[in-house]
Amino acid sequence: QVHVAESGGGLVQAGGSLRLSCVVAGRTYSWNVMGWFRQASGKEREFVAAINWLGGGTTYADSQQGRFTISRDNAKNTLYLQMSSLKIEDTAVYYCAASRRMGLTTTPADFGSWGQGTQVTVSS
Repeated sequence: QVHVAESGGGLVQAGGSLRLSCVVAGRTYSWNVMGWFRQASGKEREFVAAINWLGGGTTYADSQQGRFTISRDNAKNTLYLQMSSLKIEDTAVYYCAASRRMGLTTTPADFGSWGQGTQVTVSS
């Protein structure tokens, strides 16, 4: 079992930046890919970014390409999401999740361990 816990959300003005963190604990050897997803009020959960934990390969949703950066600190078992040039439409609850898949994936169903989420609110 892998446990993840997000932090770093908050209120920020449009154009600003935030860095989200996700600490991973438990059977960390059982997962290969970590991802960030988000869910805005009244909308479905959507993919944001994912990273292969060992190799470091990354993939992003088109709408975040160039604005968001996913990274990890293997020694600290911590995943990060650096968000810049934030837009009002980035407002959502952001979730960290772990997957046992060997290759990068953007599908929520491929991720078996989810955190409680952290709220990001972007104001005008």
